[in-house]
Amino acid sequence: MRSSPLSPCLSWKRMVGIFFLPFILSGFGPRFKQEENHVFGKVHPPQPRVSAVPPSSLPNPLSLSTFFPSPASSRFNWSHLTPLELKNRSVGLGTESTGQGNPHFTLEGHKFLIFGGSIHYFRVPREYWRDRLLKLKACGFNTVTTYVPWNLHEPERGRFDFSGNLDLEAFVLMASEIGLWVILRPGPYICSEIDLGGLPSWLLQDPQLLLRTTNKGFIEAVEKYFDHLIPRVIPLQYRQGGPVIAVQVENEYGSFNKDKKYMPYLHKAMLRRGIVELLLTSDGEKNVLSGHTKGVLATINLQKLHRNTFSQLHKVQRDKPLLIMEYWVGWFDRWGDKHHVTDAKEIEHTVSEFIKYEISFNVYMFHGGTNFGFLNGATYFGKHAGVVTSYDYDAVLTEAGDYTEKYFKLQKLFGSFSAIPLPRVPKLTPKAAYPPVRPSLYLRLWDVLAYLNEPVRSHQPINMENLPINNGSGQSYGLVLYEKSICSGGRLCAHAHDMAQVFLDETMIGILNENNQNLHIPELRVCRYLRILVENQGRVNFSWQIQNEQKGITGSVSINNSSLEGFTIYSLEMKMSFFERTGIMDSCSSMDVTLGDIGILGLRKHCTFLEPGFIQKTMRCVTLISALRSHKLSDQCELQCLFHPVLNMSHLSHYQSFFSSQVILFEKMMSGSDIESTDKPML
Repeated sequence: MRSSPLSPCLSWKRMVGIFFLPFILSGFGPRFKQEENHVFGKVHPPQPRVSAVPPSSLPNPLSLSTFFPSPASSRFNWSHLTPLELKNRSVGLGTESTGQGNPHFTLEGHKFLIFGGSIHYFRVPREYWRDRLLKLKACGFNTVTTYVPWNLHEPERGRFDFSGNLDLEAFVLMASEIGLWVILRPGPYICSEIDLGGLPSWLLQDPQLLLRTTNKGFIEAVEKYFDHLIPRVIPLQYRQGGPVIAVQVENEYGSFNKDKKYMPYLHKAMLRRGIVELLLTSDGEKNVLSGHTKGVLATINLQKLHRNTFSQLHKVQRDKPLLIMEYWVGWFDRWGDKHHVTDAKEIEHTVSEFIKYEISFNVYMFHGGTNFGFLNGATYFGKHAGVVTSYDYDAVLTEAGDYTEKYFKLQKLFGSFSAIPLPRVPKLTPKAAYPPVRPSLYLRLWDVLAYLNEPVRSHQPINMENLPINNGSGQSYGLVLYEKSICSGGRLCAHAHDMAQVFLDETMIGILNENNQNLHIPELRVCRYLRILVENQGRVNFSWQIQNEQKGITGSVSINNSSLEGFTIYSLEMKMSFFERTGIMDSCSSMDVTLGDIGILGLRKHCTFLEPGFIQKTMRCVTLISALRSHKLSDQCELQCLFHPVLNMSHLSHYQSFFSSQVILFEKMMSGSDIESTDKPML
């Protein structure tokens, strides 16, 4: 047994701090606000949030009477068209065009409109799936849509994970139990503002492999993934008694459009494996012609209506009902941006037009959730910009699952079109602001190295994806440390993606990034260690740029144009196995005195928002929550809080004796001390 390197002394030069937030032990209670007022299951809406919407983002709405002469004239009653009521099934979701009135969807032969809302199971703690789905149903929606992330389900080539928070089947069956239909969007590419658009990073190992094409290497990987995924979907289909009424083929391929054979191939791959429900494509309104495929229903994504919204769609199919597969009621945020906010009244008006003219739609997002761990993607429009940890999206429900002005406006709207009363609204999850806490243990970065897996020794630097680890699948997320002994200074040149801190021994001397690939190293009197710590800040999830998203150091490293050779490379993936090896978890599990020091926080468990007041503009950190989930902060901290859900502690098998949450901070820059929490988000 190695002795633990932990010290009771507090240092902020390099640290990993640990503290507990007990939730259900007895003692003095937290201050918290339960922003609800329940009267017979109804919730009084909160005060509307102030919005600052750019004038160009939501213009004056255009009436759909421009396109459709026959608006709906009666209320809808689909109480007999739910997964719980429909027992004898044969025809599933279909389309019908009689020549009289608008084309429409049918379900088991009955006229049907899709009122969909997006919830991504992988962005919501499993403990809160039911709460979010019940709120979707209570608002008046009849369908939930979700992406299926390949990169999470096959993190290493050939190793599949559909357990815990990735239990797709459990999520779909729970939706059915609640009375919701399901539309699955399994990709293989999904965008969704997640790393590499949901494609596994190990696909980047081979520079000859072309993503999202019929390239042999890519197709072979897709085939093996579908061989594991689709058999799980088959029994969930409508005609098998499940809630899945439609399945999407890929995602927004019209904006990529590199291989005309690709979409027909995916179509056939799904049919060949037994998908029998309605298949559809999803594209931006201007990319339908290049994204649709024969025999598959074309749908569109949009934020606003204008005169030519449906022009391309009508060129592809005039005798099919309209489905807005993504109606964007908000937008994602990137580090350094202000939080995007949209006008609830405009959302209400547009959805009202959809319903009035019998257009099916899916609200993206109904509930955005959180980019746990290193899930976040990035954009590249001349500059790399990572998507923030919060996927609040200014959605109908907040990141924490709270109601918004949009929720109550849509609920009232749906209620006015429904022939039967809507379900009662679930109670809110109370939030708490706990007393400040100070991390009490630390572990310096350089002391961490002894607890990592065996380092890689290489003649030249190796990028993250090609490191010979994880059964040959490389490293997907986190950081990589490149170490080399040097005996002279000069001009250092290295291509580091996305951001690197450069050290001489343990002293930082500068930063490298996409805009700064050179750094002056002072003259040395003795040989010293050159250390380059590179962070992956999220792979681009949209555009052809995904092909070039290798992380770490790509290419050679030189000083005064002379290439350096002989590197020791350490992988810092921030997996739980690493923290267990350091002895951190064992030390935490017996720290009764620490619990006493920070105070007992009450009998009731409440969610909270971590508010690290010590975060500065030059600092980035990773926090691991409840030994299961992690959050990420940027060096551009427009996002000021991290949502901390309260989890069912029975799921924490290694720490089930403690009803508390562990927070581990990985600090890249020296900063302050206390960590605070608040009962309100600051996005």
